[in-house]
Amino acid sequence: MNCLLIFDLDGTLWNSSEQVAESWNVILNQYAPQLPPFTGADIRSVMGRTMDEIADLLLSDKDIPDRRALFARCEEYEVEYISEHGGVLYPGVEETIRKLHQKGYKMSVVSNCQRGYVGAFFTSMDLGKYFCDLEEWGNTGLLKADNIRLVMERNHFEKAVYIGDTAGDEASAHEAGIPFIHASYGFGSAVSPEAVIDSFGDLPEVLSRITA
Repeated sequence: MNCLLIFDLDGTLWNSSEQVAESWNVILNQYAPQLPPFTGADIRSVMGRTMDEIADLLLSDKDIPDRRALFARCEEYEVEYISEHGGVLYPGVEETIRKLHQKGYKMSVVSNCQRGYVGAFFTSMDLGKYFCDLEEWGNTGLLKADNIRLVMERNHFEKAVYIGDTAGDEASAHEAGIPFIHASYGFGSAVSPEAVIDSFGDLPEVLSRITA
């Protein structure tokens, strides 16, 4: 296949919001026990943003001396926790990824997460063998559109499709000059995607139309 499939992670391949909240609360209990615990709803409300943006959104009104330092501890422990405990794959993800791999598609993940998070997903779900590459905001500090371009360039693809669940994903895909498939079952909405999947298992059929 001459088209690279690039996936968002949270809200597209899995939902780890409850596990992320659990990991952050371990750190809060150690370093800021006066703060209320995070909930899965808190995490879902900021999924798709960079980790710096999340720190500002979730901790800006909290009376703590250095929220970025606290959040850095949350990020670090989150990767360790997710590697062991994983998250919840959306229905059909494992089977469909395997099917796409067998069809010859090359696949990658590009996420606004911290360094190590996508690797934790691969490890906990045993899916890394199906993907040729990944990129994270925490690794490059680049916007998602730039990371999309980076992955395309280093894997020598002129054509790609981005699959994600938010308007931010859509804007990033279009800024990078590639089509966007909206995962409507995820955390967000889209404005004018090239296609929509209501479940992950719909992806092969949609791809056959978009990449033909």
